[in-house]
Amino acid sequence: MRLIDIFIRRPVLSLSISFMIIVVGVGSFFGLQIRQYPYIDSATITVTTSYPGANPATIQAFVTRPIESAVGSSKGIDYMTSESALGTSTITVYVKLGYNSNDVLSEVVQNVNSVLNKLPKDAYSPAIKLNPADNFPSLILAFTSKTMSTSEISAYINSELTPKLLAQGGLSEIDVWGNKPYAMRIYPNKSRMAEYGITPGELSQAIESNSLVSAGGQIQGPYLNYTLNPETSMSKAQDYENLIIKKSDNQVVRLKDVAKVELGAQDYNSSVYFDGKNAVLAGAVVSPEENPLSVVANLVKELPNIKAALPNGLDVNIAYNSTLYIESSIEEVIHTLVEAIIIVSVVMFLFLGSLRAIVVPVIAIPLSIIGSFFLMSMMGFSINLLTLLAMILAIGLVVDDAIVVLENIYRHIEEGMDPFPAAIKGAREIANPVILMTLTLLVVYAPIGMMGGFTGQLFTEFAYSLAGAVLISGVVAYTLSPMMCSKVLNRQMMSTKLVKFVDSVFSKLTAKYKALLIFVLDIKPAIAIMGVIVLISCFIMGTGIKSELAPTEDQGFIAVMGQTPSSANINYLEAFGKELNKSLDEIPGKQDTFILNGVMGSNVIFGGFIMQPWDDRKILQQKAANLIQSKVTELPGIQTYVQQMPSLPGIPRGAPISIVIQSVNDYEAINDITNKVIDKMMKSGLFVFAQSDLKFDNPIVDIDIDREKAGILGITMADIAKTLGSSYAGGYINYFFLRGYSFQVIPQLARNEMLTQEQLGNIFIRSDDASDLFNSEVPLSALMTFKTKGQPLTQNTFQQLNSATISAVMSPGVTQGQAIDYVKSAVRDELPAGFSYNFSGSARQYVENGSTMMVAFAFAIVLIFLALSAQFESFRDSLVILVTIPMAISGALIPLYFGQYIGANWASLNIYTQLGLVTLIGLISKQGIMVVEFANHLQKHERLNKYDAIVTSSSQRLRPILMTVSAMVVGVIPLVTSSGAGAVSRNCIGVVISSGLVVGAIFSLFVLPVVYMYIASDKSKSVELDIEQQKIVDELSENDSSH
Repeated sequence: MRLIDIFIRRPVLSLSISFMIIVVGVGSFFGLQIRQYPYIDSATITVTTSYPGANPATIQAFVTRPIESAVGSSKGIDYMTSESALGTSTITVYVKLGYNSNDVLSEVVQNVNSVLNKLPKDAYSPAIKLNPADNFPSLILAFTSKTMSTSEISAYINSELTPKLLAQGGLSEIDVWGNKPYAMRIYPNKSRMAEYGITPGELSQAIESNSLVSAGGQIQGPYLNYTLNPETSMSKAQDYENLIIKKSDNQVVRLKDVAKVELGAQDYNSSVYFDGKNAVLAGAVVSPEENPLSVVANLVKELPNIKAALPNGLDVNIAYNSTLYIESSIEEVIHTLVEAIIIVSVVMFLFLGSLRAIVVPVIAIPLSIIGSFFLMSMMGFSINLLTLLAMILAIGLVVDDAIVVLENIYRHIEEGMDPFPAAIKGAREIANPVILMTLTLLVVYAPIGMMGGFTGQLFTEFAYSLAGAVLISGVVAYTLSPMMCSKVLNRQMMSTKLVKFVDSVFSKLTAKYKALLIFVLDIKPAIAIMGVIVLISCFIMGTGIKSELAPTEDQGFIAVMGQTPSSANINYLEAFGKELNKSLDEIPGKQDTFILNGVMGSNVIFGGFIMQPWDDRKILQQKAANLIQSKVTELPGIQTYVQQMPSLPGIPRGAPISIVIQSVNDYEAINDITNKVIDKMMKSGLFVFAQSDLKFDNPIVDIDIDREKAGILGITMADIAKTLGSSYAGGYINYFFLRGYSFQVIPQLARNEMLTQEQLGNIFIRSDDASDLFNSEVPLSALMTFKTKGQPLTQNTFQQLNSATISAVMSPGVTQGQAIDYVKSAVRDELPAGFSYNFSGSARQYVENGSTMMVAFAFAIVLIFLALSAQFESFRDSLVILVTIPMAISGALIPLYFGQYIGANWASLNIYTQLGLVTLIGLISKQGIMVVEFANHLQKHERLNKYDAIVTSSSQRLRPILMTVSAMVVGVIPLVTSSGAGAVSRNCIGVVISSGLVVGAIFSLFVLPVVYMYIASDKSKSVELDIEQQKIVDELSENDSSH
């Protein structure tokens, strides 16, 4: 008795195994997290250091260089960039995938601390922060008011809203755009200060010395302790106004005599608008390991309570909610899943003509999917778009094994056997093919799960979830399906009109196919030549298809980045921000817009275009993005390009093409190269936008100080630096308290007093070479001369080399792969010795991972070949089966190749279409296994010659092949026809699998038998050899037993 017989003879055992699968699967399901994509530990670490008033060159030399040199020795860094701007150094560390980001963070902190003593005395302590690779908020709330100032709104968000939202759990931070914390602003009056003989440095020193936070300690009495609370700080503008700055024998000078004091804002260089109204935006950033759906749902649920507690005159609206796209995508996938189950069941019925018969394969669908939840739980997976996509593909896959078992047993009953013996005989015949087909699919997905890097982390859950469902389906086909056939099938059902009609149709079809196959085998050379032509066509089409990392999905949100001249101030930004908002208002499908002026950069305007829900609009996101690009390109005085949100997790936001030119040479030389490259790019017609972040359009005033004169007057460079810093830098000198929170005290000249170089020259500084204190002030114009020149707004590095980054957007119809190929060529033509280039952002991911799936494709073929060879004990038989793969691949490439000429958004070689190609390997190999295994069986046990064996096998396996192919094809039809949120990735896989299977099946039905005749070994000879070898083994065994 064979193992498979036990499950037929013991139905309770078979049912118990299936019920166990259901119980553990359902129990595991409720513990699975729901998220958009699998969790990828992709992180960045930013080191931000402020040095108020310092120019970019000073920041780079004295702040950025020491820190990045220390940070660069940390382990786990993929690459590192830096930006040295006015008053700020920002170093960004990109953590390698597979490294623990917290470990890297600890080492970065340690290395930064080791160089703190090398930083300038007036530089602030570096702020070090760990961020997910894409830390764009999942939920943005817009706060607007007609009565409250921006600082009042900011104070409410920072002190009341942020703690309340963070207390909900699952958030890493609340990112406030347009945040303007309170500040005590002190605006010195230069003429009044000159009148009283007070210099800016003396003014700052007096404020700093007379308003400070202090710790008084305790009075420790005999029995009681008393905490001391010295009121050395101030909290009201009136207190600062009355502060004594200077005192002589007959005069007291107070701050209000020489300066204006007001409770203002810390920053006046940025602004935010929501739907044209002044606003402050609060963005909730979900922790990367959390479920954004549940976290955002809790926040939205809390929103009515937040609204009820708002101060009078303050209103809040949801500006952006990324989970709407996630929810819609998951809903669409679930609908597709249900549709696939129904369609596959209908197809099974049409092939069998009996409702009783289709129960056997259909029952495998829920069992396999539910059972896979247990395996997903054991491996720490989640329910996400990719694992749900795996479940859709599983519907067509998991019924295959059950179909093969059912069809073989069904055929024996048709030949006159009773159900029970038919089940025993049919199951025995098909047991090995079932195991082999299951093993084949497991082998196909193993390389994907074993891949490292971004692709491996992203698709491991997809691969192993689908493999798990296939594994469970193999168990079901081995244990449950034969038993069900013995109980459900009977001879009476064969006599129904519908069953007879279906059987007659397939009998005629099989007869015609057999006759055609015999004809094909008579012209084997012609068919072999056709097979070679198909193989060549795969190469031709494969190289002619455009490539990209991933297709752009309609996520309902479009970002617009606008860069103004480097010297532009907030007035310039607001003027052009309003023009940008007008342009966005003209685009169809608009729901809301927001504009960020100076938030993402001192000369950057960021626009957010939120689209209406998918069912409420006719325009697709890609079309809207093209319209926006054409509109904003016409805006003068601003360089603008459109960004669409990354379609994959862990991809930094930004332009689709970002190439970095790096060198040890100066920035002037780098600028010359980037300008030449940009010129070539724009002339190519492949790009609608290209710009460099390196521009010599930021006016810098070089101050040449007469050191000789300053020294004679007793004026030090430190005195001059402090005077300039106190007047122009805008740095804080200490803190004051208001409503339980600390805010900055900032002395700085009013804007109307620092408009020109002449005004700077009229600032006075104290000279020691004087007898009368009120006549010892020297104007700065007496000590310095000014020269204006153009310098970059920022000085950037990439891997500690001077760099410039070119950001570009492709023309409609141009893919990322085409653009990158051209940019590589253009850069190589222009780069002299001492220069190199690199990619960043999504372009870097494409270069590093764009062909990773093809490596998995090659490994899958090798593993299948070895697995088949081990089963068949023949390398030649394995090659016969592998011949079907190029047939299927050619079928898959046809729609991709021609689809690009009609602008189909799925017509490219991307990470999803490549995944479909890998899946095809296992699917098409299963057909070959059924034919070759049975042909070998007929040769060995029925003693048929190779010709008769392959003809008989192909004819008898026609029906199960057509059933399995049809089940899989119709199972993915909902993927092909799906629309709405996240549809493009589903279209990609659906088109590749459906077209590849149809064309591959047609070819393989005729090409495989021809190849079998050419390559497969003659099993009649191997049978004789097996008999001789068995005799030798038996004789040796008898000799051993006699001894």
